[in-house]
Amino acid sequence: MLRISTLGFFVAFCLLVVSCTGQTPKKERTVLSDDFDKNMPFYYKMPDVLTATDTSAAWEEKGQQILLTGTVYQPDGKTPAPNVILYYYQTNPNGIYETRKSEERNMPKNKLGQTHGYIRGWLQTDAQGNYSIYTIKPGAYPNGNETAHIHLTVKEKNVKEPYYVDGFVFDNDPLLTTQRRKEMEHRGGSGVIRFVQKESLWIGERTIVLGLNIPEYPQQDLPMLRSGLNIGEAISSFTPYHAYGPDKGTKTCPICKYGWFHGVLYFVGDNPNWEAIKKWLVFLEEESIKREPHLKVYFVYGNETNYNKNQRINELEKLGADLNLKKVALTFVPSLNDKDSEVYLNRINLNAENTFLIYKRSTVIDNYVDLKPNEENFRNIVRRLDETTNEYFKLSRPKRD
Repeated sequence: MLRISTLGFFVAFCLLVVSCTGQTPKKERTVLSDDFDKNMPFYYKMPDVLTATDTSAAWEEKGQQILLTGTVYQPDGKTPAPNVILYYYQTNPNGIYETRKSEERNMPKNKLGQTHGYIRGWLQTDAQGNYSIYTIKPGAYPNGNETAHIHLTVKEKNVKEPYYVDGFVFDNDPLLTTQRRKEMEHRGGSGVIRFVQKESLWIGERTIVLGLNIPEYPQQDLPMLRSGLNIGEAISSFTPYHAYGPDKGTKTCPICKYGWFHGVLYFVGDNPNWEAIKKWLVFLEEESIKREPHLKVYFVYGNETNYNKNQRINELEKLGADLNLKKVALTFVPSLNDKDSEVYLNRINLNAENTFLIYKRSTVIDNYVDLKPNEENFRNIVRRLDETTNEYFKLSRPKRD
């Protein structure tokens, strides 16, 4: 599965010497910790050379073969992060961290009975921040208390200690309840995987953002005005009222019904600029027509000033008719802080004129605040949609899951 040229091998080795080997005491690779809570076994048996692709020791064994792939970004969520080390470990299909002495990566149990088993491995992101893990789908713990998952830990060159991010979990897992989704920490972004199928292989993509929701992470320079969920986080389900569009007259969750491909949530609150809104809606309608059925756009209006439901319906119906919209949905909530619709979970800043959340497979892939309707910004959105449309984008869900 893994191929690497002589030159690629040499480059990978040199990078590792600089970014990893020189920082890691030899004993951390050969001596197992007495307590994993005090000393994470991140380096135990780690190879000298890492690449951006790893195939687990269980790949050829009985079970559903999966590919977990994606990109690691710097804290801005947009700049690829090369040479980041990822360490993963998982259970077998029966939910057990199995040990197997014959396997090179096997981790025996320590004095406390802790182990990561033998289904484990390391990667180092490539120049574009990409990574790929070929393995089998793990099972949930036999006690049924936890969802099936794959643990993931990150080591950055300029951050002293490795830190864990949300593990990979699987969207159709019956144990992944709404309550558990709400309790996720989103460390490094959402770990929820929505598989597509290519022949017999299940493929899941995930964006990882360094430092995101990691306590005590070195502080970064951030924009003065922030609004909306971060890149890498999962869009929160909410139920606006649909005044105009295919779901007119209903309270339908945009993500639940149309979250599989690309989507745009265009939020406007107490400071509507109607001339700008009209220009944006015309542009987004054109893009929706070009990309149908792989793009769904929602205008979400949350002006709480003099709110009246019937007036709001009439206002948006007139807007949609005047612009002759066919694809863009015009929706509203009483306020962008509204609890009943749960729109507040998307963390929209009421001081912003507008907030754009662009998502793919229900995960935020870009975030814009106070965006003006000009050609440059139109191109930015088109570019982001284009560059996140890859070979897996149009594939279907697995036939069985």
